[in-house]
Amino acid sequence: MWRSKRNVKITYTLLPPSSQTIPAEQTDRLDDVVSYQALDSPKVSTVHGVDKMSGGSHDAWDWRGKGWLVIAGSHWEVLGWGHEDGGNAWCVTYFAKTLFTPAGIDFYSRGREGLREETVEAIKEGLAGIEEVKELAGSVFEVKVDDGN
Repeated sequence: MWRSKRNVKITYTLLPPSSQTIPAEQTDRLDDVVSYQALDSPKVSTVHGVDKMSGGSHDAWDWRGKGWLVIAGSHWEVLGWGHEDGGNAWCVTYFAKTLFTPAGIDFYSRGREGLREETVEAIKEGLAGIEEVKELAGSVFEVKVDDGN
């Protein structure tokens, strides 16, 4: 999905709980905004949706688009997370195939420089041990980021 894109930025914001039975300091919903540029365009595109916790687990979520994308939905799961030495936070997610996108794995990082190669290799090695995603782990690639983004 991201091979022809650059400067991908994903922002999650906690939304109020969808039910009175969920404590106010917790949530079962996230506002989800993705921005990106095509490799050959200065235009920034944005996709906006809402994620709802799936099956009562903060590791599994169902996304539904907003606006004209309300017809689109997907399921995604957190596979792992951690910190590199120096504090760079990372997270790995799996997203299921949809009508519009193939199944895949995303590595997220808060650091401007991205993840160190040894971190990426360690994550891929761990994913290779998970039968359901080991093939996807072998096809991970780095998304282009312009200087200053």
